[in-house]
Amino acid sequence: MRKWFARFGDAGKSGVRIPIATKLILSFLLIIAIISSVFIIFGIRLIGDRIVAEAQDKVRCDLNIAREIYLGNLLHINNVIRFTADRFFLKDALMSGNVELVVEELSKVKASEGLDVLTITDESGKVVLRSNNEGLYGDDQSDDELVGAVLSRKVPIAATSIVPADELRRESPKLAENANFTLVDTPLARETEETEVTDGMMLRTAAPIFDYKNNLIGVLYGGVLLNRNFEIVDKIKQTIYEDLTYNDKDIGTATIFLDDVRISTNVRNEDGLRAIGTRVSEEVFNRVVEEGKSWIGRAYVVNDWYITAYEPIRNINNKIIGILYVGVLEQKYVDIQSQTVLAFLVITLLGAFASMMLSYLLSRRMSVPIRNLVSASREIGRGNLDAKVESISNDELGELADTFNAMASALKQRDKQLIEFTTSKIMESERMALIGQLAANVAHELNNPLQGIVTYSHLLLEKMASDNSSTPSVHKIVTQANRCRDIIRGLLDFSRQRKPDKTVCDINSVLEECVALVEYQALFHNIEIIKQFDNGLPKVVVDPSQMQQVFINMIVNAAEAMEDNGRLTLGTRYDTVEEAIEIEIADTGYGIPEEDVDKLFDPFFTTKDVGHGTGLGLAISYGIIKEHRGTISVESIVDEGTTFLIRLPLRAVEEGVNGRS
Repeated sequence: MRKWFARFGDAGKSGVRIPIATKLILSFLLIIAIISSVFIIFGIRLIGDRIVAEAQDKVRCDLNIAREIYLGNLLHINNVIRFTADRFFLKDALMSGNVELVVEELSKVKASEGLDVLTITDESGKVVLRSNNEGLYGDDQSDDELVGAVLSRKVPIAATSIVPADELRRESPKLAENANFTLVDTPLARETEETEVTDGMMLRTAAPIFDYKNNLIGVLYGGVLLNRNFEIVDKIKQTIYEDLTYNDKDIGTATIFLDDVRISTNVRNEDGLRAIGTRVSEEVFNRVVEEGKSWIGRAYVVNDWYITAYEPIRNINNKIIGILYVGVLEQKYVDIQSQTVLAFLVITLLGAFASMMLSYLLSRRMSVPIRNLVSASREIGRGNLDAKVESISNDELGELADTFNAMASALKQRDKQLIEFTTSKIMESERMALIGQLAANVAHELNNPLQGIVTYSHLLLEKMASDNSSTPSVHKIVTQANRCRDIIRGLLDFSRQRKPDKTVCDINSVLEECVALVEYQALFHNIEIIKQFDNGLPKVVVDPSQMQQVFINMIVNAAEAMEDNGRLTLGTRYDTVEEAIEIEIADTGYGIPEEDVDKLFDPFFTTKDVGHGTGLGLAISYGIIKEHRGTISVESIVDEGTTFLIRLPLRAVEEGVNGRS
């Protein structure tokens, strides 16, 4: 967004004028578009996730119901077998050895309870009677997982079992025929080299038969074959989904798998038949059969996508032998999601449109006072300082209008003062220029005759005897002539300051040379000179001779201010932040009054006694430092001392810099 706003500034710089109302509208549109996009993206994802989560929660509950129905059928078979095993006619028949007498009763039980198998063994596990095949008996069933468990535990046991084709054939050839079917290939189904299923999956129960003395005399076992038995899956479908359809397809389906093969299902093939013999997908098989975990999620079932729930079916030994499945047609939830998303989009877009209209009205309302401000600003720019803006609101824009009016009034007043000040300064500058030019001309004209006066006065003083009464008068002439010569020389130096001849220079060395030139003079005999030089000071580009002139002038001024007794401190340091060299010259002299500090660098201003200074030394020094793009500042306390601070930039720049502070 920052880049987008920056383009407005670029457009303004390139000459394209974009009204602020347009900018506000476009800004509102951008914000609305971003927020709406974020809401739409996260809203759609949230809706999708919630719908999928709701569907998964539903199939998880559906699987619980399916399991209860499945186990309910197993419990029913267990109760039938257990109660039948306790009936007296079975006990009497086994005790007497005349089992033919119970055939009719067992057939009635099998028919009334819907059992596919009902068989009796003796106490060793050998078959004594098959209700489906009376002529086949004597085979040993003690190795059967349920019969063997009952013989050892002597309690009824119910479980889901895999019954081999040979055993089904012994019970009834019709059962073996029902259990057998050819595998059918479908999209995304697990690949296998097998082509048919021959074994049967049964809900089975085995119960012990005791005599009247509670001795084990046999085992009664029976069950229901699940292959091609649709009673359980249809009951699950009817109980949970009530046979509801969506787009001519069943909303819910249920399936019982033997290993990975559908042996009982109400899932339909493309031709509308039950998808018997089709297989589960590879990922579901790995999750449920291989890992022994439930699967809750999206899966491809035969020829369509479903929100599914799978869980393993285990035998009495806890081995996974099949899968129980329920699923809801995904298309219904996809359509619900699409409709919900569409409604969400419509609501969001309508809200965005309403927000855009509101932002347009607000931007138009805000742009009117801004246009008034722009118009008044143009008038101010044209010089009409009487332009005013009407304040029409009691907010920041109204405050801005009041501030603008106050600014216009202040500008008008300032303009008047500036004109007066500029006029006076121009007149003063012209006057000073004329005075300066006149002073330079006068100094030049006086210099030649003054040289003669100085020369001949010195000669006259040398030839006169010391006891001559005129000697003091001639001595005064020499002194005053020398003073006039110094004043004229200062005037000439001040009016003809040359450009500095800059070179790379070590400021510490320049200061050392200056000290060497003055420290043996009589003026410095009782002055302690303290050097605080930074040995790591970088070199700077300056004119060494001009810097020496500045430093000697300030050192001599400091010595004179201390009246031949005091402490002079010379220091250097490097300002790494502003990349400048600082030279500090501090004395312990009589100081400078506060009202005189701002006048120190004015030409002809001096704090010395009459006849002891021209007032041009600091003015010349100031000009030299200014030519070097540096600054001079001064701090002084009366009767304590004065400190001058000179700052020289390490790198010279071309722009003018005010050298005084």
